[in-house]
Amino acid sequence: MAELLSLEEAVARLVHDGDTVALEGFTHLIPVAAGQEIIRQRRKDLTLVRMTPDIVYDQLIGAGCARKLIFSWGGNPGVGSLHRFRDAVQHDWPVPLEIEEHSHAGMANRYVAGASGLPFAVLRGYTGTDLPAQTETIKPITCPFTGERLTAVPALNPDVTIVHAQRADRKGNVQIWGITGVQKEAVLAAKRSLVTVEEIVDELEPRPGAIVLPAWVVTAVAEVPGGAKPSYAAGYYERDNASYQAWDEIGRDREGFTKWLNELTGVTA
Repeated sequence: MAELLSLEEAVARLVHDGDTVALEGFTHLIPVAAGQEIIRQRRKDLTLVRMTPDIVYDQLIGAGCARKLIFSWGGNPGVGSLHRFRDAVQHDWPVPLEIEEHSHAGMANRYVAGASGLPFAVLRGYTGTDLPAQTETIKPITCPFTGERLTAVPALNPDVTIVHAQRADRKGNVQIWGITGVQKEAVLAAKRSLVTVEEIVDELEPRPGAIVLPAWVVTAVAEVPGGAKPSYAAGYYERDNASYQAWDEIGRDREGFTKWLNELTGVTA
């Protein structure tokens, strides 16, 4: 059964220096509070994984937590670039950042392979692109039945996956609805998992289209109201578009970002 922990204790127990960490969420339910707690606890040398890294990954990269990023698209959605991500790749600030780029389909299939206990996934999606020439974890493979030339990508098995959800019960069963992305697969693929939730309830009420992550696949649950802000949580709050716009200015230069980081971590000048 999943343990019910505070966010601080859950991150301290589950996220270690050098880990491969996936913080998944697509459009909504992005585990921003958990990402910022990782920054507060000064984790380093992380391999960060996510299909669509946005501003919380910009924050993690700018804080020096990451040594590598595995992803399929990165940006401040609806606004523009991730300036801390760009600075790390182009100028090694604050530390050098290695990147491994895939397609959305490639990343999703890697999680599925990891969740299924398979060593790799096979798909057609990279045909005609230049990604195989740029990414070592994309390899050609021949179908033994038809002779068709396909592409293989290795399974993703993060040390820890972190997702945000709407509810959990006191046994640690988690309920998610709305756009669920690859949260389920990312949790099932991981060695450990942390789910932050808007609220812990006595009983999960059935909802149309909802999925339930059973307690036996979740390592820890932390109640963190507003834990996805400035993204949204269907049924709880809307997306804070102004915060995404404001981040563009904060993250644009090192001085502005460092001021934000010091405020987050409680460092005084």
